[in-house]
Amino acid sequence: MAEPVKVLIVDDSAVVRQVLSQVLSEDPSIEVIGTAADPYLAAEKIRKQVPDVITLDVEMPRMDGLTFLQKIMSQHPIPVVICSTLTTKGAEATLKAIQYGAVEIINKPQLGTRDFLEDSRVVICDAIKAAAQAKLKKTSEPPQRVITPKHTADAVLSRTKSNNVLKTTEQVVVVGASTGGTEALRQFLQALPLDAPGVVVVQHMPEHFTAAFAKRLDGICGVTVKEAADGDTVIPGRALIAPGNRHLLLKRSGARYYVELKDGPLVCRHRPSVDVLFRSASRYAGQNAIGVIMTGMGDDGARGMLELKEAGAVNFAQDEETCVVFGMPKEAIKRNAVDKVLPLEKLAGAVLRASQARAPQ
Repeated sequence: MAEPVKVLIVDDSAVVRQVLSQVLSEDPSIEVIGTAADPYLAAEKIRKQVPDVITLDVEMPRMDGLTFLQKIMSQHPIPVVICSTLTTKGAEATLKAIQYGAVEIINKPQLGTRDFLEDSRVVICDAIKAAAQAKLKKTSEPPQRVITPKHTADAVLSRTKSNNVLKTTEQVVVVGASTGGTEALRQFLQALPLDAPGVVVVQHMPEHFTAAFAKRLDGICGVTVKEAADGDTVIPGRALIAPGNRHLLLKRSGARYYVELKDGPLVCRHRPSVDVLFRSASRYAGQNAIGVIMTGMGDDGARGMLELKEAGAVNFAQDEETCVVFGMPKEAIKRNAVDKVLPLEKLAGAVLRASQARAPQ
């Protein structure tokens, strides 16, 4: 039996500390070793027992979470999961935390809320387990843990046997990422030129944070980046990011690609799900698609990437060395769904070359 992931909860709200403790303690593979109302109390607890993962609030008295995070990462790196509020200000601060080294984001429960939906429990516990596997400067690697998928893409989009996709002159790039993916996507999208094929992305991230994430990327990338809205057209030089808590599907009308947002159950324990995006791309783009799977825990995207390959797409996976967590790419590789495994810095170039090679002459 693997040792449970030891978690320290740091939040100035007694309600949040209580609810998170209850949710995490119900998972036998997680052990809450303590809580702290501010970073100073947290530092005292860390000196007595070093946790595997810290959940950290951003806004706290005496010392804010961002300052504490910077101290942790510079002095004694520990995987940190940010527990943030569903506000614009909270989203912007959380994205700064990701830049400073936090590896996951979870939504902070609203004050007075004691009951969580089962979906929320799954997402919170999985975020902790993913953080425990993140590659930081630690003396030993946390044990690998197997995640049992909750639903497949069948729950959102049924699979068809026919791959009779109308040929078009446009290529479309579909990308899936999770833990560590925010910075991986930044590097990937920054490397794309203005005339790059249209890109559709599923990054596992909570509701409301994806808009701030897309806005941040839009300001630093050559291509246009926006949070996807229902019916948005996929065009060259633009990347669409799936909104948190909504599945995103690639669709087509004639030669025009567009996206559709859908509700539905968690697929592979996520919403949005990479498998749902990849399945829709296999159906509506087929050999016109280029698939990319990046860093993340679990197997979301592996089945969908195989369907992409069977439909004639070319697929790339981020290599283990450059992944924060080599889970999703590893599972896709195991299914023989990947054509080439590459370090992060080479993915954009490979995608562009594949697009040029497949473009009609």
